Amino acid sequence: MTTQLIRVGLSVQQNFPICKSFPDKVYEVTYANMQDLSIVLKNRKYEEIYDELESNNNYNIKMIDGALLQLLYTYKTKKLIRHRLAFFPSPYLESFQNEPEIYEDDEIYADILEKNIMAVPIRFDYDPNAFQEIDHPKSHLTLGQFKNCRIPVSSPITPSLFICFILRNFYNTAFLKFSNELTFQHTLFDETITNLEKKLLHIAIF
Repeated sequence: MTTQLIRVGLSVQQNFPICKSFPDKVYEVTYANMQDLSIVLKNRKYEEIYDELESNNNYNIKMIDGALLQLLYTYKTKKLIRHRLAFFPSPYLESFQNEPEIYEDDEIYADILEKNIMAVPIRFDYDPNAFQEIDHPKSHLTLGQFKNCRIPVSSPITPSLFICFILRNFYNTAFLKFSNELTFQHTLFDETITNLEKKLLHIAIF
C-alpha cells in the first residue's frame, strides 16, 4: 500500500512497515522511526501534537497536504490483541488554500482547496483489554481527540480498509482518479461488537 501511494503521488514522505518481536510471542507491526505516542493523549494544542509527530517523522505516511497516517498492530502469536490507526490532518492548510493557483491545475488537490475545511483528527482503536460495554467498545472510532468519544465499530479495521476509508472520504478526487492503480486487497477481522452496542449508532463492516 505504501508503494502504491508513493507511485500515484499521494505520499510525499514515508516510513515503511517493520515487525518488532517481544517476549511471550508478542510482536508489533509498526513503522521505522516509531516513537513514544503519548503526546497524542496529552492536553495540548492540536498544532503542538501535529508538529511533534511531523518533526520526528513519527508516522507511516505523510500525505500531499501534510496529513499524517499511523498504523500500529499488536499480535500475540496469530491473534490480534490491539491496534491503533490514526489520521492527523495538517492544521496548516492555509498554504494550499491561500495560493490555490499553485495547485489548482492538479486535480488531486481538489479536496483540500476549500476554505471551509477544518482539520479533525480521526483514530480507530481496538483494545479488548480496556473493554467496557458501550462506554469503551473493543473496537471504536474517536473523532477530534475528544476523550470520551468512542463510537462503536463492528470489528477491528484492516490496513486496506483504513487507507481506503481515508482516501475515499478525504481525498476522493484522487481516489477516483487512481482507482485502477490503488489495488488494495481487502480482508476482514471477526466481529467484536456486542448486541447492546449494535443498538447504538455505530459503524458496521461487512
